[in-house]
Amino acid sequence: MSGLSEIARAAGVSISTVSRVLNRRAGVNDETRQRVLAVLAEMPYTPRGLGALQRTGVIGLLVPELSNPVFPAFAEALEVRAARLGYSSLLCNTRATGSAAMGEEEYVRMLLARGVEGMVFVSPEITNVEVPLGQAPRPSYYAKLLADGVHMVFVNGATPSLDVPDVTVDEQHAGYAATRHLVELGHRRIGFVSGPARALPSRLKRAGWAAALEEDGLPATSDFVAHGPFGPEGGAAAVATLLDTVRPSAVICSSDHMAIGVLREAHRRGLAVPDELSVVGFDDIPLASYCSPSLTTLAQPIEEMAAAAVDELVHRLDPDRRRRPAGNYTRVFRPRLVVRESSSPPSLV
Repeated sequence: MSGLSEIARAAGVSISTVSRVLNRRAGVNDETRQRVLAVLAEMPYTPRGLGALQRTGVIGLLVPELSNPVFPAFAEALEVRAARLGYSSLLCNTRATGSAAMGEEEYVRMLLARGVEGMVFVSPEITNVEVPLGQAPRPSYYAKLLADGVHMVFVNGATPSLDVPDVTVDEQHAGYAATRHLVELGHRRIGFVSGPARALPSRLKRAGWAAALEEDGLPATSDFVAHGPFGPEGGAAAVATLLDTVRPSAVICSSDHMAIGVLREAHRRGLAVPDELSVVGFDDIPLASYCSPSLTTLAQPIEEMAAAAVDELVHRLDPDRRRRPAGNYTRVFRPRLVVRESSSPPSLV
């Protein structure tokens, strides 16, 4: 492979060692792996530097985690759509833990060195920044990728300052619709079990939650919001904070994964769901219909979103593609309310 010899020479290692690092194989100590990755960081992203981005028929799929079932579902749908269009794919888990774990930028360098034609970023790192809603975060290394001719599509990562196609679900509408559902059931004290405060999806859902409450003159103050890591543990810890303070009669959650933790914490405290605490999630993961009680949630149209992302990337990879008008390409999908057993009118209004 052209490019491997350049990396090996600069890192002072053999070509086979570089190959092991790029393929994440055993037999390379951490110091050597970091030295090879550091060389990749200093080299241009462009194919002119690494001989990458040739017509290999391979695209990269970068997801933030695999423990939340929604991301494997996205990855599977993306892979199936890519295969139908004649592309194979490489899946990267950008927030894996462990001594050999790689971050998003490291994966990007690896993918480029291996000759991928383009990449789909699911919830890219650019969304995890603390900036006012409506303002663009710093584009960081994504701008460099664009300048070097790398084709990308973001899933749930709209960034107006970058000309990167975005396929997204309307997170603000999700927060609004979940809250309106509870308000219409008669709830007046509705909490928000939020993911990390810096995560844009959480902030957008919170904006929808607040808008729905304010329409009815209900409290949307910060004491009705509790943050936690995405996952059951984070959901359990966040709802515990709310139950120990404002005691809501219902909560909406940033994800079904967090909502599962909420159900567990309610059970631990002897609270009946939904009679004493109604719960609404987001994503509609397969487990949502098998929880006890089954989970009311906002369903993301995962297969449609995956197809739109891959179709747009392949469109941009086609050398004979018709140019689109100037401006970002964005597809926004509406989530769908799925009412199950975890939400009902409060026992005491």
